[in-house]
Amino acid sequence: CNLPCTGCWAAEYGNRLNLTFDEIDSIITQGKELGVFFYLFSGGEPLVRLGVVDLVRDIANVPGIENISMTTNGVLLPRMADDLKAAGLSRVNISLDTLDPDQFRQITRRGELQQTLDGIDAALEAGFNPVKINAVAVRSLHQDYLKFAELSIDRPLHVRFIEYMPVGESSG
Repeated sequence: CNLPCTGCWAAEYGNRLNLTFDEIDSIITQGKELGVFFYLFSGGEPLVRLGVVDLVRDIANVPGIENISMTTNGVLLPRMADDLKAAGLSRVNISLDTLDPDQFRQITRRGELQQTLDGIDAALEAGFNPVKINAVAVRSLHQDYLKFAELSIDRPLHVRFIEYMPVGESSG
C-alpha cells in the first residue's frame, strides 16, 4: 500500500496477500458459475497494482458481470479515475477517517489529506456516482462527523461511518 495507515492490516502484511491475475481470473470464472456478478477490490491499495486498469477491463468484459467496485485511499485517482471508469469500474469507495490534515498525516504515516480530497474530486469528475466515503469511527480520534456529512451537501457523495474493528497489531 502507498499509505501504511495505523490500524490497517495491510500495513502489517504488505504485499504478501496479493492474488495473481490468474487466481483472480479463476475466482471470477468460478464465481460466475455460482451466480456471483458483483466484485469489490479492496485491501491495501488496489491502485498501486500494475495492470489494475487492464484487470478491471478484463473483468468488465466477462459476460454477466454487473458491478465492479473498488475501495481506495484515493491518492492515485487523479491520474487513474478516467481510465478506470472507461475500463468498466462501476463505483469507488474512498477511505477517509479524518478531515484534519495533521491527524491524516499521523494516521497514514506520510499521506497528505489534499491528495485524498483531490482523489474524491477526480472520481466525481470521471463520472462515478455515487462516490462513497468510508470513515471509520475511532474513539481515539477527534472526528468532526458533521463536516464529513457536509461533504455530501452539494456533491453526490455517500458518507458512511464504519465501526472500528481492531485487527492484528492495531488491536492492542
